[in-house]
This record gives sequence, structure tokens and C-alpha cells, in this order.
Amino acid sequence: MTAPSPDAQVPRVLDETGPAAPPRANGELVFDHVWEGRLFGVTMALFRTGAFAWDEFRERLIEEIGDWERRHGDGEEYRYYERWLAAFQRLVTEKGLCRAEDLASRLRELAARPAGHDH
Repeated sequence: MTAPSPDAQVPRVLDETGPAAPPRANGELVFDHVWEGRLFGVTMALFRTGAFAWDEFRERLIEEIGDWERRHGDGEEYRYYERWLAAFQRLVTEKGLCRAEDLASRLRELAARPAGHDH
């Protein structure tokens, strides 16, 4: 018996193409850094528990990408999961799931960890 692929647990609402589509290689989700995969997992967990509707997150993600592109019109490419993080932060604070100050404090703590500390 083969183990299901990591994508087997991804809701079918994830875009396959367009600005909100996560990076993929050979059909599999791609995370360049450990934090990206963790962020993706937390987002999916909150979505699956009904903390928010997928379209609520997707709309914010598209807005974050669009805002970034307007501010960086020189063709510089955005980092997808940085935009995902911005959308996630907006949504969890707007929904009252986490206070903005608490989230910012925790992000500062995590960013202050030494390089290579990812567990």
C-alpha cells in the first residue's frame, strides 16, 4: 500500500492556475523554506475547522499579490508565501482569531531565531 501524496489532503479549492495558485513542481506543492510549509499547514487547518471560508482567504491573497505588484511595477517578482503570510495575517486579525499585536510579537520572536533553527 502506498502512502497518499501530501497533496491528497489539500482541499480542491486551491487554484491550479492564476495569481492565487501555490507554486508547484511536477504537480506537487513546493515550499522553499520550512516556514512556508508550516504556514500552509496552519492555514489549511484553520480552513478545515471552519475558522474561515476559503474564498475569504483567497480574496485577501489575490489582493496582497495585486498590492505588491502595484508597488513594485518594475517587473520584480513577488515571493508567493510572503504574500500568503500577509493575507493570512490580515484574515486572522479581521476574523478576531488573533490580535494583530500578538501576531506581530510572535513573528518577531520567530524571526529572531538563529539561522537554521526550524523546529
